[in-house]
Amino acid sequence: MTSDLDATTTKGLRNRYAICGVGETPYMRGSKYTTRSLATWAVKNAMEDAGLGAADIDGMLSYSGNDSTFSTFVAGDLGIRLNFYMDVHGGGSSTEALVGIATGVIEAGMCNTVAIFRAMNGYSQVRIGGTGARSAVPIAGDQIHMRAYGWQSAGQMFAPTFMRHLYDYGTTPAQVAGVKVAHSKHASNTPKAYYRKRYTVEDVLASRIICKPLHLLDCCVETDNATCIIVTRTDQARDLRPRPALVRGVVGRCCKPRADSYYQHGPLATVAGHYAKDILWPNAGLGPSEVDLTGSYDAFTFTTMLQLEDYGFCSKGEGGEYVSNGTIELGGARPNNTSGGHLCEGYTHGMNMVIENVRQLRGEVDDSCPIGSDGSREHTYDYREGGCRQVRGAEISANLGWGTPGLGSAMVLERG
Repeated sequence: MTSDLDATTTKGLRNRYAICGVGETPYMRGSKYTTRSLATWAVKNAMEDAGLGAADIDGMLSYSGNDSTFSTFVAGDLGIRLNFYMDVHGGGSSTEALVGIATGVIEAGMCNTVAIFRAMNGYSQVRIGGTGARSAVPIAGDQIHMRAYGWQSAGQMFAPTFMRHLYDYGTTPAQVAGVKVAHSKHASNTPKAYYRKRYTVEDVLASRIICKPLHLLDCCVETDNATCIIVTRTDQARDLRPRPALVRGVVGRCCKPRADSYYQHGPLATVAGHYAKDILWPNAGLGPSEVDLTGSYDAFTFTTMLQLEDYGFCSKGEGGEYVSNGTIELGGARPNNTSGGHLCEGYTHGMNMVIENVRQLRGEVDDSCPIGSDGSREHTYDYREGGCRQVRGAEISANLGWGTPGLGSAMVLERG
């Protein structure tokens, strides 16, 4: 239950902190880089984006699952001395939660500026399904309750939620394929995306079944890469080169009543966003109708659809129509994952969608539009293949992170 004191506190933090720098490596397969060197590369790129030196960073956060490296190693490689650091275990629900933690530790006076990174050789070294040059961790702990039932991969674990939505609401795989269609259109206008081909609904449904109801093209791409965002006070961010993206509100790792064995608590087709929305929107001081673009976690097409529903962008059961009627495409009412997301751009456990929304709010996504005399892109807002991907007049964005159907984080950003 949120008390009046809680509401006052979160309102006082609204827009007080900002993302002042973003950076990433290319999205690759067979990178031939260590995870540590990828992390150092991405953090350095984010520092250069913000115009910060090593002496300006004194906090670091990271998250890991299967493959990563430690903050102290990365900081040492870059000549950074840390006043605060923490490396946490987690995947797709981590980015937004760590932004919230960064604002908290800065507010508490523990440090001033925090770099948050995720690094992974997610294709060539440790793949989520347990394959790759290095195998994943041995079966232990909670894995005993999953792999015994054949749940080796995320798709297998999440499929009951996807299937239940089809059963409860009459949603069709063809409708949900609209997520892949939209994200592939966006990726075709993204020079750095790993896959830039545009797909149709028919392409998705004709691809082989991986785990019912998931076809191959319902599933994300796996890549080697690192990503980084930098958080600081808004008054400090305004003195830096790029336009800051202000943090209006965050909800971090909100759970269903059973986040471990999510399938033991219904409704099965309801995900953590159902609970998280009651924290996110009051913290942000606005509602989903005021959001211009979204970045909804797309490990699978279904994860995007489910989250857009449960965070209130459409009514429960209407997600199939929402993602298939053009709303989430560039030029639509509320574009989603405008760089192609995990389905097409690269798999980062959530951070590339935050990076994309920061650049959207700055008005400086790197697409195929011409570069003007001042060095900035002159966006045409022509979203045909190979064209623009800048959302016209983007002021408010929402990122919806996904850990499992029972676990999620989210964040609302505002143009600074």
